[in-house]
Amino acid sequence: MVRKGLLIVVSGPSGAGKGTICKRLLENNPQMKISISATTRKPRAGERNAVNYYFISEDKFKRMIYEQKFLEYAIVYDNYYGTPEQYVIDNLQNGNDVLLEIDIVGALQIKKKFKDAVFVFILPPSLEELKNRIVGRGTEKLSDIEKRYDAAISEIKQVMKYDYVIVNDNVSEAVQDIEAIMRAEKRKVLRNYEEILLRF
Repeated sequence: MVRKGLLIVVSGPSGAGKGTICKRLLENNPQMKISISATTRKPRAGERNAVNYYFISEDKFKRMIYEQKFLEYAIVYDNYYGTPEQYVIDNLQNGNDVLLEIDIVGALQIKKKFKDAVFVFILPPSLEELKNRIVGRGTEKLSDIEKRYDAAISEIKQVMKYDYVIVNDNVSEAVQDIEAIMRAEKRKVLRNYEEILLRF
């Protein structure tokens, strides 16, 4: 009997450090799979297709929406983002844990479909530090920085819709916290009920 994998959904405002945490989490857990999102935005410096995102045209994205090939999708900062569905479902059924790093709108769509997914919200240590991180990227125009900062304040108010919250003032500790959450979730009675019945 193959135990179903765990779907871990990680969200948080831009600049909270989600990407760094998820990268470290994958390095520590090579058996974990990451679902690569599709987007219509242009690649940033250093980003690669099929590694950071699937960079596709708006026409292709809309065609995939029509064909219902996304687990979730949203328009964020005037660009489309979405999670291809089949990859996630196949891996979960094969017993692999799947990590999703997505925005809050997408996460809440997934919450309606996957009642047993685990939702983790990443917070920065402070709003001041958040702004410093966004500016420090050096990849955004001033108008975009202000837009992301304003959006972050709004997004933080959604934290109560998540299962867990982690303040990212130390990446290693944040990763350890997520790993502890995963271990606890995998030992929930409801996730192990069928196996318990078979054994006892």
